[in-house]
Amino acid sequence: MTAKSRYAQAGVDISAGDQVKKRIGELVHKTHTPNVLHKEGAFGGLFSMQRLPESNPVLVSSVEGVGTKVKIAREVGSHVGIGKDLVNHCINDILTCGARPLFFLDYFACEKLENTIILQVIEGMSEACRDAGIALIGGETAQMSDVYAPGEYDLAGTIVGVVDESKILDGRNITPGDQIIALPSSGLHTNGYTLARKVLLEEAGFHLSDKPEEFSVSLGEALLEPHISYLNAFRQVESLVSIKGIAHITGGGFEGNIPRVLPETCQAVIDTKTWTPPILFRCIQETGKITKEEMYQVFNMGIGIVFIVSQDDTTTLKRTWSDAIHVGEIVEGHGVKMVW
Repeated sequence: MTAKSRYAQAGVDISAGDQVKKRIGELVHKTHTPNVLHKEGAFGGLFSMQRLPESNPVLVSSVEGVGTKVKIAREVGSHVGIGKDLVNHCINDILTCGARPLFFLDYFACEKLENTIILQVIEGMSEACRDAGIALIGGETAQMSDVYAPGEYDLAGTIVGVVDESKILDGRNITPGDQIIALPSSGLHTNGYTLARKVLLEEAGFHLSDKPEEFSVSLGEALLEPHISYLNAFRQVESLVSIKGIAHITGGGFEGNIPRVLPETCQAVIDTKTWTPPILFRCIQETGKITKEEMYQVFNMGIGIVFIVSQDDTTTLKRTWSDAIHVGEIVEGHGVKMVW
């Protein structure tokens, strides 16, 4: 028996990985920008900084995952959205610094490589990268039968972007009287799935193919709705208004994320009566008998990102974004106050 076959017998099939590499390469190559100095099969991705327009460029990086949403994708058999989730979540994270994304790298780990799954995931990442104009410059695929249960996989990604040092958003200019304008989420995005699965699938006994009352799609489709990128929304207004701070509403909700961009002397007051959470959130809350306080700590509750601007700029944002929601204001104090 050859060494190669013994490795496959132990749980790692190298030949299966080799077969899918060509198709992955095609999807990755579609995202390459002129800054990518590409060499097929290189150990590292090369990206030239010579053509950047920023006069004093500062690199901004972030790393993220998609959590247990992959379990929903596995059960439904749809994985393209998972790839989009990963890229768009990372884009939004560095967007809070005012950065535009340059390139992206992924890490895909599984029990045993299944070509259909990984190709769908890469297809989703490739599409999201092309939409944002960034390069999917590299990645790693790991088969670890001793770590993952049969059929399971996990996904993580790293993004690198750039912002001119003079345009870094760090919240230092936020003052009492500033206003908080939000844009809706598409659903749960990539947070709270452990609780959502526990309540809806284990306790309530829903099936992902079910279409609960008031839902326009199946439960599985609602849970897999991809994470929105707010990059284009930012580009629409960055030259029109003076954005003082941006918070991506992810795990931890409003209270866990908005303070990350606030000065110590400022408090964000969020009026929850200014919008109605989508039916998916209400279904989770009512089915699981979860308090509103916990719901707003775990989930985004229909708000994906918030922009903090002066009172004078609120009209411009609301005029530019048809779906903008005026959710609150900045006052003297500390942290976040939720108004029920």
